[in-house]
Amino acid sequence: MAAEPDPKLIGDCVHCGFCLPTCPTYVLWGEEMDSPRGRIHLMGQRVEGTPVTPEMAGHFDACLGCMACVTACPSGVRYDRLIEQTRAVVEREHERDPQDRAVRGLVFGLFPYPRRLRLARPGTGLVRRLAPFLERAHPSLGALAALAPEVRRRQRLPRLVRARGPRRAVVGMLTGCVQGEFFPQVNAATARVLALEGCDVLIPPGQGCCGALSVHAGRPDQARRLARRTVRAFRRAGVDTVVVNAAGCGSSMKEYGELLGEEPGFRVMDLSEFLVALGPVAERHPLPVTVAYHDACHLAHAQGIRAQPRELLRGIPGLELREVPDAAICCGSAGTYNIFQPEAARDLGDRKAEAVGSTGAGLLVSANPGCTMQIAAAMRRRGAEIRVAHTAEVLDASLRGVAL
Repeated sequence: MAAEPDPKLIGDCVHCGFCLPTCPTYVLWGEEMDSPRGRIHLMGQRVEGTPVTPEMAGHFDACLGCMACVTACPSGVRYDRLIEQTRAVVEREHERDPQDRAVRGLVFGLFPYPRRLRLARPGTGLVRRLAPFLERAHPSLGALAALAPEVRRRQRLPRLVRARGPRRAVVGMLTGCVQGEFFPQVNAATARVLALEGCDVLIPPGQGCCGALSVHAGRPDQARRLARRTVRAFRRAGVDTVVVNAAGCGSSMKEYGELLGEEPGFRVMDLSEFLVALGPVAERHPLPVTVAYHDACHLAHAQGIRAQPRELLRGIPGLELREVPDAAICCGSAGTYNIFQPEAARDLGDRKAEAVGSTGAGLLVSANPGCTMQIAAAMRRRGAEIRVAHTAEVLDASLRGVAL
């Protein structure tokens, strides 16, 4: 990964403005320097020798990294690569105040490490109740507490889940950090769905964190350490395809070649992408439910996966799928954004919650744990809690003929 923003990538931007209406922070504030075009202008100043000022760092910090601008850009500007490169510069050169450094140290010393997250599991209910008090100490601590989900019973997965019926494929499965510890039911459902569709599912031990949170926050050294461990685990398992059920993780793993300087030796596919390519064989039982599907940014924009989850959901008898207005605008989760930029994230979360509520759906389906926590918290603020589920959980219920 480059030590500075790439001047060639900066030069690709023709400042046309197509990105402006797709950028969540520009939509919120209407400030040029809080748009992709404006931030690229600041990156150009940096390349020309301007030091990173606190104001400049603030504009870069305010970016969600949602990649909606990459989808909208007619010139193919790699803003995703530019913002990662720039954030590494910010983390290296910008002096944050002691409280912010402490909060960032807490987050990146906790979230990428499943064993440490496991120790935090029993206290999530208490932490959520303490959110107003923690917010007085620091807004990021209050935001972190308010996001805490209700933790389900931990489910241990075997190293191998065998295919039901004739074996059609052998795949590895990423268990993840937040997904594995706070949403264990999603991983269990993912393994069952893959098995019911004829896959042997290898779940190697020692996977650790894939590095997504770190690489998106300008911490490439930590990201590379974590990524190499994940690569080693799946190489030892001997799989040629790894299925991922968290959008941010899948997006980063698909770019391991750029992060590590070499290809990992296996193909990375999102669960919905893999299942649609494989084709269905298991019987779908009816699920009489109305669903609002949320496009996670790192699935829709970073990976270009929009049709596949909808195809899987529409294939379930009795399920009615409703579209969320302004679906392309980020919910405000964006990895750790809703912790480090709580005010902007709250505004975006409230917009998304209103849009989800307008569908009248009884169930919100998302393919990313951060989005799930963010939108659920926003719905709670509106006093309109909604059931949330992962695409894998909905499919699992239909394939097994059980209620959600």
